[in-house]
Amino acid sequence: MNNSAELSAAVADARAIPSSRDIDESWRRSCRRLRAELGENVFNSWFGCLKLDSIEGDRAQFSVPTRFLKSWIEAHYSDRILAALEAEISGVASVAIGLRSSMGASVAPPAATTVAIQPKAIDAVRHTTARVASASASRGGALREEAAVFGEALASSPLDRRLTFASFLVGRSNQLAHSAAQRVAEDRAGQTPAFSPLYVHSAVGLGKTHLLQATAQAAAAQGRSIIYLTAERFMYGFVAALQSHTAIAFKEAMRSIDLLIIDDVQFLQGKAFQNEFGHALNALLDSGRQVVVAADRPPADLEALDERVRSRLAGGLCVEMTALDEPLRMKILEARIAAARTQNPQFSVSPAVVSYVARSVVSNGRDLEGAVNRLIAHSIVGTPLTVEAAESAIRDLVRAREPRRVKIEDIQKLVASHYSVSRSDILSARRTAMVVKPRQVAMYLSKALTLRSLPEIGRRFGGRDHTTVLHAVRKIEGLSAIDTALREELELLKRMLQD
Repeated sequence: MNNSAELSAAVADARAIPSSRDIDESWRRSCRRLRAELGENVFNSWFGCLKLDSIEGDRAQFSVPTRFLKSWIEAHYSDRILAALEAEISGVASVAIGLRSSMGASVAPPAATTVAIQPKAIDAVRHTTARVASASASRGGALREEAAVFGEALASSPLDRRLTFASFLVGRSNQLAHSAAQRVAEDRAGQTPAFSPLYVHSAVGLGKTHLLQATAQAAAAQGRSIIYLTAERFMYGFVAALQSHTAIAFKEAMRSIDLLIIDDVQFLQGKAFQNEFGHALNALLDSGRQVVVAADRPPADLEALDERVRSRLAGGLCVEMTALDEPLRMKILEARIAAARTQNPQFSVSPAVVSYVARSVVSNGRDLEGAVNRLIAHSIVGTPLTVEAAESAIRDLVRAREPRRVKIEDIQKLVASHYSVSRSDILSARRTAMVVKPRQVAMYLSKALTLRSLPEIGRRFGGRDHTTVLHAVRKIEGLSAIDTALREELELLKRMLQD
């Protein structure tokens, strides 16, 4: 009797242990449940590489190829996996996820652009590209292309190894920005940022990109997960993720890093891109991560940017890097000349020439570097580097004490005041004569006194088309050629804006 009972129990236990074929079929049915519950995009992004290896007792053992995928599924989807599996296999009470030793086929990000991608972002790229590539056997070369495209989607913009804190020259104009960037770089992973976001703005050539790249490299050296992107690269990456059907993975990977650095945010155009940037910004800031942003103007002046994003950027530490003062220009020149002498030991510049160049080239660091290159060229042809020779060499860089940077907002305010209308009138759709002329004058001055493109000027004038701006510029140019009073009026406005 006992033997019969033991035999019956053994048979019951054997029936309770599903075969590998039953496990595979049960997992396929569970996947169908998850796909219906979560949607095709989420399922493909996070469950494509999830494999059910075995069921041991009441525990289902899964494996995935990367640590990022393992931690993400454990944190967000383990309960749903367990519920779907329980509906198909009775007795399963827990889920365990391990790492597989082999990732299978994968497409790595391009070597030239991986310098700033850190482990979490790399894992995200590898996971998704592995999923896409593994499916390519059934869907052909198109998916292989998608895998390669997504491999580039999260690739950081290239970093210049020369742009470090050690090579960044500090003066009164950039001291606060330098100190703030160093503080950001020194923070540890998981530490609450002292200020986030850090927003740095300045005119071109004053060192924003150098400072941001120095921050990226110093933070990466501490093992923090960082991504450094220009606005253009961010937009390209988002489009690449959409094209490769991996937008969900792109979004989640962007939100998993310790430090996001975005350069030239003024070029971020288009509602979809701005929305995605705003969502990523909110997610990182709300989770206590660090964000660093640079632009050519303060957040309030980024009129093309969504108001909520501008408000969030303005809520951090906003620092302006102002024009280079003469002592800092001297330091930059001396550093450039010392670097040039390592290549050409005979190259020598007298203190009088250095002082003259520092006083004369006042625009930005790039023009100072251009001045040194011209001096090198004159020394090569044997011309003695006197002050007179230097004056001739850098004549095109001496911009008659280039006026202060003029903003479109300043132009609009001054023109409105001059013609006794309001700035809102100029930006409105009104077409009365008393508004049209000031508007056209303001557009003309914006084109003449700023480096803004016609489309951007149009956007700053109430979202007008660039052809409207072009018409206004040509109209005022034509009138000023025959109307002396208007010509004098325009010259007066220019002087008032530039003084």
